[in-house]
Amino acid sequence: MESSMPPRAAENPTQYNIDAIARMEHDAVGRRTRTERVSSLITKLVGSMGFLLAQLLLITGWSLVNLHVIPGVKAFDPFPFGVLALVVSSEGVFLTIFVLISQNRMSRQSERRSHLDLQVSMLSEQELTTILQMLQKLCQHVGVDVDASKREIQSFSETTDVQKLASELQEKLPEE
Repeated sequence: MESSMPPRAAENPTQYNIDAIARMEHDAVGRRTRTERVSSLITKLVGSMGFLLAQLLLITGWSLVNLHVIPGVKAFDPFPFGVLALVVSSEGVFLTIFVLISQNRMSRQSERRSHLDLQVSMLSEQELTTILQMLQKLCQHVGVDVDASKREIQSFSETTDVQKLASELQEKLPEE
């Protein structure tokens, strides 16, 4: 029996799968738009401990200067720090936008993976159904008694109706 897998895959299927997944991930990274790349970079920087420390230092320093705690330094944004509030809230708006852009990209990527997973699962189900049907015919041909599990074999040998399965699942799942 000839295998449809490349020879390298048959030698080490786990490594073949890891390499295939790594290629898909590299392709996904390469397909990002310039905006998505910039957004990912900013999100990565903002989501770091260094950024948190920089924010803490900036706000602490700003407060100390403007509360006249540091002698000889003139306050430029007296309490209640209107300029600081404007800067921080503007920063928050822009950072939120960058995070949302990154999340949208990750969501699209996750959706593509889900579609691929569904396709592979459906192919596996079709292959297993065919194998069960062939095995059932072989058992009948050789004279093996399969009557004890005939009902189970029959139900598994039938092609799964994905639409019907999805509808039944949706009916039984709770509403959000």
